[in-house]
Amino acid sequence: MDADLAGALTVDQLALLFVLLLGAVVSVPVGERLGLPAPVLMTLLGIVLALLEFVPNVEVPPDLILPLLLPPLLYAAVRRTSWRQFAANVRPIFLLAVALVFVTTVCVAVVAGAIIPGLPVAAAVALGALVAPPDPVAATAVASRLGLPRRLVSILEGEGLFNDVTAIVLYHVAIAAVVSGTFSFWQAGLDLVLSAVVALIVGLVLGWGANRLMDLLGDATLQIGLTLLVPYAAYVLAEELHGSGVLAVLTAALFLAEYATDADDVMTRLAGHTFWGVVDTLVTGVAFGLIGLELHNALRTASGRWGELLGWAGAVVAVVVLVRLLWLLPATWLTKRLHARRDHDEDIPTSWRETVVMWWSGMRGVASVALALAIPLKVDDGSAFPHRDEIVFIAFGVIMGTLVLQGLTLPWLVRRLGVRADTAREKEFEKALAVRAAKAAKRRLREIESVEELPDELSEQMLRRAYDIGVRISPDMGEEERREAQEQRVRRLKRVRRIQGEMLSAARHEVLAARSEPGADPEVVDRVLRHLDVRSLR
Repeated sequence: MDADLAGALTVDQLALLFVLLLGAVVSVPVGERLGLPAPVLMTLLGIVLALLEFVPNVEVPPDLILPLLLPPLLYAAVRRTSWRQFAANVRPIFLLAVALVFVTTVCVAVVAGAIIPGLPVAAAVALGALVAPPDPVAATAVASRLGLPRRLVSILEGEGLFNDVTAIVLYHVAIAAVVSGTFSFWQAGLDLVLSAVVALIVGLVLGWGANRLMDLLGDATLQIGLTLLVPYAAYVLAEELHGSGVLAVLTAALFLAEYATDADDVMTRLAGHTFWGVVDTLVTGVAFGLIGLELHNALRTASGRWGELLGWAGAVVAVVVLVRLLWLLPATWLTKRLHARRDHDEDIPTSWRETVVMWWSGMRGVASVALALAIPLKVDDGSAFPHRDEIVFIAFGVIMGTLVLQGLTLPWLVRRLGVRADTAREKEFEKALAVRAAKAAKRRLREIESVEELPDELSEQMLRRAYDIGVRISPDMGEEERREAQEQRVRRLKRVRRIQGEMLSAARHEVLAARSEPGADPEVVDRVLRHLDVRSLR
């Protein structure tokens, strides 16, 4: 009977996981239509499910939440950036990802120690560390869909990716101090340095090894499968060696983004982009759905103590939000001054409106939940971890207060302040890249003509196609030379491509219909269909 019950619970929880996965897919178009971030909608879905009595309580082991969810999310986020962006933004990232995390941790620890009777200093520091880092997934998922200036998105991505490293190390030091009853400042500093060094070594070694292995694999499917394994391997190996798993994933991902890109490997690039888009959407949805489902634990903790616990949580939320604002104002001013003097090629907010948007984008999420749930139940002497239930409730309150409140109001705030991406600058950069691409194609054509004798008609046709490469990327490029003639060629080309597309579509339908015919070999049909699909892409 017990075994049947356990099996039923397992099936119920599996069904709940499928509901979260379905919600992750549906929340994207719904969020776009409502103008709301998909992670916020998934959190609200989790809250609704948590309030329904027939929905099972999901008990995910705390020590598995970060290893399961963070590696693919971090890897997907790093794919959207580059090492140059990080190198150029070292100063703003340091001020936000390292300095601000320390300041927030200290301020939260001071306030929590003052308002919660009997809370040890180390436990207060642990609370501060777990609520200090804005969530990298929430920040990038929300910011990327609001049309913010790229420089703001770059700063938020850099902050979100690196602040977990600082916060998690501080958290582990504080938890160890509570559990053992001892603390050494110098030992904590040494642990921080060693953690970073180990993570960098692990990330570089795995990145280099994966890059070499990709050359041996060759096949796009196998290469993409390897990219899914690399972030997990980097995280787990670094953690086993007492390093920072987050930093190891970032290092490996940046290495692969920099060195594992083959310009001619079109299929791997297209398939990889699609694959990681799917992974990012599904894992993000599940992560924020689980945040909402954790309302079960918060309700159980607050039973009979709502007023007291809500007051403590509200005070910590106020500290977290205000400290970020009070830190950003002078930090942004200082960064602007240094930027003007040294003319660094870094991304910084250029107005108070952008600074306000950065302030309101500091949402907490997956990492804070995982760290709160990972707090040990007991300390070394066998007694209960001091105020564990209260710390978990406050952490959940901070996550709800920042993620839901700020996430729901951030789109309105962005519209109200009129903060938008510099589309003119983006178009200019796109146009410049189009010109460079066309010139590179023409150079290659001249090199071919120097060693091969091409008929005049073919040479002229290839020259037009080289020019068309740039025009397809940026139609504005046609303004520079023979625009009217080029527009006619583009219209003709579009017509040719439309007709060719319809012809290929008819061919695909015919081949696909053959799949259900008697005696048809599905593998041969799929191979022919794949050939037509690749031809359509080209």
